[in-house]
Amino acid sequence: MHQRVRAALTTAAAAVTLAGCSLAGGGSDESASETTASPSGSTGGAGGTVVLATHESFHLPKRLVRAFEDESGYTLEVRAAGDAGTLATKLSLTADNPIADAAFGVDNTFASRPLGEGAFAEVSPTTQPPVEYALPDGSDRLVPVDSASVCVNVDTAWFDREGLEPPRTLEDLADPAYQDLFVTPGASTSSPGMAFFLATVAAFGDDWQSYWTDLLDNGTKVVDGWEDAYYGDFTAGSDNGTRPIVVSYDSSPAFTVSGGRSTTAALLDTCFRQVEYAGVLEGADNPEGAAALVDWLLSDEVQSALPESMYVFPVMPGATIPEDWAAFAEQPEDPYEVDPAEIAANREQWLTEWTDVISR
Repeated sequence: MHQRVRAALTTAAAAVTLAGCSLAGGGSDESASETTASPSGSTGGAGGTVVLATHESFHLPKRLVRAFEDESGYTLEVRAAGDAGTLATKLSLTADNPIADAAFGVDNTFASRPLGEGAFAEVSPTTQPPVEYALPDGSDRLVPVDSASVCVNVDTAWFDREGLEPPRTLEDLADPAYQDLFVTPGASTSSPGMAFFLATVAAFGDDWQSYWTDLLDNGTKVVDGWEDAYYGDFTAGSDNGTRPIVVSYDSSPAFTVSGGRSTTAALLDTCFRQVEYAGVLEGADNPEGAAALVDWLLSDEVQSALPESMYVFPVMPGATIPEDWAAFAEQPEDPYEVDPAEIAANREQWLTEWTDVISR
């Protein structure tokens, strides 16, 4: 997951950073991210230190971390390893000499490489997440923790003012009615950009290059990152924006609520689902602590904190979500998906071909 969103999209102000397949939480004084609860190698309670390798957008309330430490006897040390793609690479390259006891943040677009390198040990969480989030291969080693779908979003207020019906499907984005209205982050430089690209691969198969040619001929703008697109070009994200169609997330409309209604909408027929996983690293110094950490990530308390801490949906059915999410952050029923093994086998070739298409 590359880079992912790290703050709420509020109508008053927003501070967002991308790191991957999912939205990642912003910084209140109650959140804990790239901080260590204790120095490396120290002990906490009877269980000692458990080290978590994760991406730079990992945030959970400090009160939850303290509760985990108090109840488990372990001291949690968090080591951030860049974005989700960087994390997956590091775990793969250090499979024989693990950098931590557990890892969180590898998503379904990157999972096949560390799994193939043997980076993860088998794990059996006390509570099993719904099978719909499980990987086709590796479900005995990687446990789903959260999900977020990358979707095309539209500025509904802009379309209302212009008297134009907004698009609904991927095909609509190439319609001349929406010429010069769509902006997307690049597939090679952004997590949601890659997810949108994969949605087009899933939808159009071997014809995806023709589809992208049609998009570009219709004036689609490709920028480096999600922030550039949402806060630079999107009309609902910037006073200077000129494009009312953008690649963002299914949860984004929950952060553009004004007067009891959202001024944006996610197009649920355009979405690609990203799922983030946690697991115990093979050869971990503290495998028992790592297993306890995975169980903690699936607890009702942590799962219920995910929407406001990391801006992703929990996978466990007992979790609660904020009222605005329930009202405005609708999840797609049938998002596009590409098998992780297919992504791993074709990623470099696809990105080379994609770069050629957008450079013409």
